[in-house]
Amino acid sequence: MKHATFLPLPTLQGPTLTLRPLHPDDFEALYQSAADPLVWEQHPSRLRYQRPVFEAYFAGAIASGSALAVIDHQTGQLVGCSRYYDWNEAGREIAIGYTFLARSHWGGTANAELKKLMLDYAFQWVDTVWFHIGPENWRSRRAVEKIGGQYSHQGLHVMPNRTEEVVFYTIRSSRYLEEQKTRSFDSSILINQPKS
Repeated sequence: MKHATFLPLPTLQGPTLTLRPLHPDDFEALYQSAADPLVWEQHPSRLRYQRPVFEAYFAGAIASGSALAVIDHQTGQLVGCSRYYDWNEAGREIAIGYTFLARSHWGGTANAELKKLMLDYAFQWVDTVWFHIGPENWRSRRAVEKIGGQYSHQGLHVMPNRTEEVVFYTIRSSRYLEEQKTRSFDSSILINQPKS
């Protein structure tokens, strides 16, 4: 993602969650949600609950400049993380991923709300959002399908440090915006002002 092109990274507010840029001092709070082995059991990086492995994930999130912390309005706790990546300005495409939520936020509306906030923001600049999911990560595949993701293909996704076999899902803005006419939750975008 060409970070300067996709700035400013937003603060996004939904009915129960706030997404804001991830900060280096969020590590301990985020690791509290990530230290559960069950969070990662279907993920290609199954050992991410271990502190050294999670430290690498967190460092990558901070370095990306495009990671968002997920905060529960009711508790004020940091309950997950997601990010934008693979920004293709010419092709008007971006990916959303590296997402996880604490198990306390599984099975309800949290993932759909989180993704809706990110999609609403992204579709101001792009026509297509991609999701890259491990082939055996059925939980994430079902979650993306529930928010309108369409299976595209299976293949290799080339990342800075590795290449991984994934399934590719896509959401197109035209279809997404049409489907949103029948859904009812409002979100707001607060653009973060640079600190002076």
